[in-house]
Amino acid sequence: MEQCPRCQGAVEELSLGDVSTVTCPHCGFADVPVEHQPDGEDPESWRDAFNRFYKE
Repeated sequence: MEQCPRCQGAVEELSLGDVSTVTCPHCGFADVPVEHQPDGEDPESWRDAFNRFYKE
């Protein structure tokens, strides 16, 4: 069985259809790639949102 890269505990394999990944029930590690930077434009401020709302 494979070991967790974070805590060296035993990992479990999860699969859905043709896709599978491993997860560690001990520390919560999941071998799922994530992007930590948001995509798209900067969020609209509350002031800009209210101004846009009251203009229309």
